[in-house]
Amino acid sequence: MDEAVDSAAAAESSLGVAEGGDSASLEAGGNPVSEEEVGEGEVRQEGSSHDEDVEPLELDLETETEDEDENKKQWYILKVQVNREDSIRQALQRRYLRDGLERYFGDVIVPTEDVAEFTKSGKRRIVKRKLYPGYIMVHMAINDDTWFVVRETPGIGDFTGSGGRPTPMDAVDVERILKVGKPEEEAADATVRAAIPFAPNDQIRVKEGNFQNFEGTVETIDEAKGHVTVLFSIFGRPTPVELPHWQIEKLD
Repeated sequence: MDEAVDSAAAAESSLGVAEGGDSASLEAGGNPVSEEEVGEGEVRQEGSSHDEDVEPLELDLETETEDEDENKKQWYILKVQVNREDSIRQALQRRYLRDGLERYFGDVIVPTEDVAEFTKSGKRRIVKRKLYPGYIMVHMAINDDTWFVVRETPGIGDFTGSGGRPTPMDAVDVERILKVGKPEEEAADATVRAAIPFAPNDQIRVKEGNFQNFEGTVETIDEAKGHVTVLFSIFGRPTPVELPHWQIEKLD
């Protein structure tokens, strides 16, 4: 008796599945769905899911590009307070190190050149002179964090640029300035200029030497040699004479 009941239940269960299958197949067009078609459907669904994963991959590539832009360093010029260039450079370096932003910064320099000065005794010495008082150069990447660090450093005015945006320096200018600032042993071919406080057409008097107390007019200046060519009136004729610049003084 029990076996008969179980057999009847199994038959009803099989009938229900079949009926459900017929109903689904009619709605789909009247033909039952084969196992092969089901397999193909599963493949199509997997392919569709895979296609949907492509977009996030493209977004990741865009993010990587943005990160590269944020890490790209270029040279910029900053306006700073005059005579505080070195201390402001150090303050900026301390700030970006404190905030953990050193990966966005390279060198921060005060552009200088080697200049020959002469003492009253005529002794020549080499000193550093600022090329652009009131400006410093920084090799950095521009992003929100680095922009904030620069703008919040005391003594820094702004980036040089137009339209309120920093303008990177030209590569030729960067190379020229960095070459000028190298020590003499690294740039032996670089000319050391003398700081000569005279200009062409200045009226001068000779303080010492063979032409002491002579008065004349500055004609040309040789900063490399530290000499000045002066025109004197000798026997009624203009005569050029080359003198060390420390031997002359400007007339009031």
